[in-house]
Amino acid sequence: MRASHPPVAREGWPIIGLAAFATAVLALVGFKSLAVLGLAFTAFSVYFFRDPDRPLPAEAEAPGALVSPADGKVVKIGPMVDPFTGVERTCVCVFMNVFNVHVNRSPLDATVRELRYTPGRFFNASLDKASEHNERLALGLEDEAGDRFTVVQIAGLIARRIVCRAEIGDRLERGERFGMIRFGSRVDLYVPDGYEITVRLGHKTIAGQTVLARRKV
Repeated sequence: MRASHPPVAREGWPIIGLAAFATAVLALVGFKSLAVLGLAFTAFSVYFFRDPDRPLPAEAEAPGALVSPADGKVVKIGPMVDPFTGVERTCVCVFMNVFNVHVNRSPLDATVRELRYTPGRFFNASLDKASEHNERLALGLEDEAGDRFTVVQIAGLIARRIVCRAEIGDRLERGERFGMIRFGSRVDLYVPDGYEITVRLGHKTIAGQTVLARRKV
């Protein structure tokens, strides 16, 4: 699996290039007002697809720490049905608005065991029904101890494309980029028993740095 190329995710370059080209054409033919709007959209596209380097902080490197897979806000913590096992597990849901970095990162050192894409609708990703009805892609991860974790990328009201670069059999390191979701979305992390959640509702998270949970001693 190839890593993205900071400071801008490669998925954004076609959109940025097209926006810049359209802006230049509008400026050349004299549509100044539209050119200004095009320039603003180009600048926003660069901002949206930013992909900063994120070294792990000391607390995230501790054994048993699970880092956030997404930038955003914690909108739900509680039991939800794991899409792979069909069993209720503790889930932490992180909602990303259009101003957050949308590159997703692995919460732990793990191997990708399963991938499952589910087509669906595009409700507001902050709503509970998004987990069941929205377009989504689930990754089944397994750590060295054999514990299983599930990360679900969920498309939102504006999002229209989920990007997952990981493939079955890939080995992901904690904090490593594995994909992104375009323009507003959500990422759910299903945690096995034996972990303590370390964030609260409304907590702001940073992908690859904020610790969402720790293995109980």
